[in-house]
Amino acid sequence: MRDPSPATDGIDTPYRWRWLILVVMLVAEIMDLLDASIVNVAGPALEESLGAGPVGLQWVIGGYALTLGAGLVLGGRLGDRYGRRRMFLLGLSAFTASSLLCALAPDIGSLIAFRLVQGTAGAMLLPQGLGLLRENFSGPELTKVFGIFGPVLGLGGIIGPVLGGGLIQGDIFGLGWRSVFLVNLPIGIAALAVAARFVPKKSGDRTVRVDMTGAALVAVSCALLVLPLNQGQEDGWPLWTWLSMAASALGFAGFALQQRRTASAGREPLVTPALLRKPAFTVGLGGIALFFAGLVGTQLVLTLYLQIGRQFTAGEAGLGNLPLALGTAIGGAVSGAVLADRIGRKVLQIGPLVQLAGAVLLWFELDGLATASFSVRDIAPGVTVAGIGAGMVIAALFSFVLAAVDDDEIGSASGVLSAVQSVGGSIGVAVFGSVFFAQATSGDFTGGFHRALVVQACLLVAFLAITLLLPKRGRPEDEQHGLSTDAPAGTERAVV
Repeated sequence: MRDPSPATDGIDTPYRWRWLILVVMLVAEIMDLLDASIVNVAGPALEESLGAGPVGLQWVIGGYALTLGAGLVLGGRLGDRYGRRRMFLLGLSAFTASSLLCALAPDIGSLIAFRLVQGTAGAMLLPQGLGLLRENFSGPELTKVFGIFGPVLGLGGIIGPVLGGGLIQGDIFGLGWRSVFLVNLPIGIAALAVAARFVPKKSGDRTVRVDMTGAALVAVSCALLVLPLNQGQEDGWPLWTWLSMAASALGFAGFALQQRRTASAGREPLVTPALLRKPAFTVGLGGIALFFAGLVGTQLVLTLYLQIGRQFTAGEAGLGNLPLALGTAIGGAVSGAVLADRIGRKVLQIGPLVQLAGAVLLWFELDGLATASFSVRDIAPGVTVAGIGAGMVIAALFSFVLAAVDDDEIGSASGVLSAVQSVGGSIGVAVFGSVFFAQATSGDFTGGFHRALVVQACLLVAFLAITLLLPKRGRPEDEQHGLSTDAPAGTERAVV
């Protein structure tokens, strides 16, 4: 089959099939997001089938996010060097194959190992999609494309448990939990066929140097952070867990220093240095880490509470996440269509306040149900309100932070943002899982959920404080795309 014509460099004749490329990239994003959350409802099934305990479950969920986040920036640089189409097809093939391996895993150790491989494949896959969109869209059209990713990032992850619960409950062909991984096969194969036919072929730049030292520092620092968070509760928080987390902080500080030195020496760092000098971007990174740690962690606890604490089946627990998904969709629609453009930064402050209100309502709903009969309807109001607040933030957060980024920085910026989101989610799984199981092991499931809500409230307050450091409005589009010719010198620096 003949390769499609390369994308035209000029903006006057855009590539004909560029919107089909967007569809393929969204499919890849959805596959990743589903796999990050779809196994949330598989806990009891994994325990029955493979003997997985709480720590094993945390590694199945958080291990994927760990290798994904640790490798995303490196994956973007490999695409620069070897070609984005080539790396996209390679990553998608590896992701689909590793999904099959996960489905065939004979024990929990093998499943964790295959999940780590799957996360690595995702790290090679996802940055190429963002880069390909940058190559085939330009100007305001590119801004619209990235605006689509916000709702997809939010809803894709939240719908995962609903789909996963349905698949496990349906027990298609007696596959049980294995079907949550096998669902990737037809999707991945179809996406491969479309991508191979319609994604334009463009050679990479072999002069690009890949900063393997920086990549190693990121990977080791992430592992040193997530390992003790996953194992600490089980082992009683021995000294090595605290030393490991301290070493992780030093590792990330060393990475920042190494990136500056690499750039100063005239070599190419993993992260574009100019990004780290933009307050809206660097502050936004902290906000994304806090927000997604709380969102992913709380969603996990909700699912665990329903399955372990209330003896829900996988299908029922999946449907228990539906109020959260509906609330997120409502909040995202209101924020994206109305609030974000009109009130700017304030939408990022109203959202967490609404989430806090939902958490308070959920606290009292749980309190009244400690000894009573239970159904999802009893906690649906609090979960829905929390979802509305989350949706308001998700719809605006990424586009608001990316407004500080110039067109030639979008590839690096998107990789960093996605990496921080994934690592934040992995940390959320470890922290919230440990907090919940610390109480749940004694049978106090409601107390475990209460403690998780306290942790979420602390993260939301910290996120709210960070939003005060962001500019009141995102940078105008003409400045993002380098089209402003009459702005006085220094204006751009002031708004970012």
